[in-house]
Amino acid sequence: MIKVSILGGSGYAGGELLRILLQHPEVEIGEVTSRRFAGRPVSTAHPNLRKATPLKFTHPDSLSACDVLLVALPNGESMHLMPELLTKASKVIDLGADFRLNDPQVFQDWYGAPHASPELLAQFTYGLAELRRQEIKKTKYLAGGGCEATVSILALYPLVQANLIKPNIIIDAKMSSSQSGMDPSPASHHPERAGCVRSYMPTGHRHTAEIVQELAGGKKLDIAVSATALDMVRGLLVTIHTAPRRQVTEKDIWKTYRQFYGDEPFIRIVKEQRGIYRFPEPKILQGSNYCDIGFELDRRSNRLVVIAAIDNLVKGTAGQAVQAMNLMCGFEETLGLLFPGLHPI
Repeated sequence: MIKVSILGGSGYAGGELLRILLQHPEVEIGEVTSRRFAGRPVSTAHPNLRKATPLKFTHPDSLSACDVLLVALPNGESMHLMPELLTKASKVIDLGADFRLNDPQVFQDWYGAPHASPELLAQFTYGLAELRRQEIKKTKYLAGGGCEATVSILALYPLVQANLIKPNIIIDAKMSSSQSGMDPSPASHHPERAGCVRSYMPTGHRHTAEIVQELAGGKKLDIAVSATALDMVRGLLVTIHTAPRRQVTEKDIWKTYRQFYGDEPFIRIVKEQRGIYRFPEPKILQGSNYCDIGFELDRRSNRLVVIAAIDNLVKGTAGQAVQAMNLMCGFEETLGLLFPGLHPI
């Protein structure tokens, strides 16, 4: 049994961490911090947890030692606090963007400010178990991947590694409203968000840097990401346009995905001949830690279109962090993460 605390527990990521960890057989939850809700029940921010736990939020200034510290702060905050946070736990998992990129100059280029703790970047391991399982088992400090980066990397990694596609890749990402966090903005105001299909970042999405970092491996990749906001609360769907190399067949693609992901507990290849769920659909992944990946080969246009979906708050954030935590602590990788989603919903 390990003691796990959550720094920044009142946001959506914190709520998902709580929901998952309350069902984890090897976890005792220590402290869950919130400045705004300190002293109040966690169900104040997460009403789905009513009667599930008597835990109350504590003030972050009173954070005490624990075995694993999960940091769920807004981007740009943890890099200022991390030197002190590393003294609070033997293992630290940061769910934000601050420690995902290896190069401080790349961080500054994409996030518009110098990194506050560049000397710590090399100590953090990127959090995708499917790519870095052995490293994660040995690391003390982990940076969870961004939700859009996570689904894109998982969809493309086997194809890039097997050299089945050309380096020019276009990722069209459809994003839900929870991806932008709990704090409201004019864009998230219900009359503005409801019914929208809003192209809010046609170019320059920050997760591009993570995708290139984790996929390139010395290869030269030209990756472009476009992001569109949809009227859904949870979920993320990417439609990725690639050009297959000459003579690539559907059999090659199937074989490659099976080779890389055949034994992965949370990757499913979805490509059916009939039905309404022939390809990945984020709606049926809500609450689950699965990543569904499908594809279609178009000989007329010489395109390989890859479709992938996740729940951005689970496989894209909290579930990914718990999966990595399980590996870091020597637990069964799937502990606490086997909820299959709901249908219909």
